[in-house]
Amino acid sequence: MGHFSISDLEQLSGVKAHTIRMWEQRYGLLRPVRTATNIRTYCESDLRRLLNVTTLCARGRRISQVAQLSDEEIQAAVLACCNDVHDYHQQVNGLLAAMLSFDEQRLNQLLSEAGARLGFEKMMLFVAYPLLQRIGLMWLAGTVNPAQEHLLAHMLRQKLLAATDALPSVPATSKRWVLFLPSNELHELALLFMNYVLRARGQHTLYLGQNLPLEELHAVCRAYDPDALATVLTTQPERSRVGEYAQAVANCCPDKLVVLYGPLARQEGLVLPKNCVSPELMTDFLALVAESAPEPVAA
Repeated sequence: MGHFSISDLEQLSGVKAHTIRMWEQRYGLLRPVRTATNIRTYCESDLRRLLNVTTLCARGRRISQVAQLSDEEIQAAVLACCNDVHDYHQQVNGLLAAMLSFDEQRLNQLLSEAGARLGFEKMMLFVAYPLLQRIGLMWLAGTVNPAQEHLLAHMLRQKLLAATDALPSVPATSKRWVLFLPSNELHELALLFMNYVLRARGQHTLYLGQNLPLEELHAVCRAYDPDALATVLTTQPERSRVGEYAQAVANCCPDKLVVLYGPLARQEGLVLPKNCVSPELMTDFLALVAESAPEPVAA
């Protein structure tokens, strides 16, 4: 399913193209096929094998030894060594390989172990988010199966909901946020994580989720009287209408902070209303929240 160029493999694995070629020629590590124009292309099993081999080599195994192992032996060795709390790159590689194999049990195990070692928030920031960025690159290149992406997204969503539910309750007298996604926007993971970090920092959230019409937001703001609003613009609204949408959201609570997160909110030349901000990274959002929040609850 899907075909990768050698530059795709370089970008996704972090291994230089000339090293991939050497491993291929010297050890028969990968088995590319050639197109009618004599260009080598690689399949998902090649990418999985490369990710796993890279993980083992980074842990001190020699490529000459690893190349002699079967795929099953390589996977077993990777599971045994994907436990370095600070080696985020190799944890991401292990998760990506599990996703490509539709190995739900292994994917869940690796995420759970990373959460236990790092704490939930750091697992999301340093492992899950880089993994999602890699998958985004694969999606743009047309080399990821939507079902693979859905498997990971569903698992992360479950973990975000469980982690949020496990937090202590927050009194409604705390700083109050409304979190929502625009009409027809379904990409919810970033908003769920924002909900988690706000509650972990003792702030109250009214989580409204996907696909909220603007007229409903007006009614919510009147009834709930929030201190701030936050939304994520991934695919909605249309790029040319983001400025108009930002103004409409700002008008719902003209004297309150509005956080617009996501790629559409950071397009070049976009002018936002004065009460709107657009953090570039999730860590920027965390810094914004920290300015007026108590210490986070232990994960």
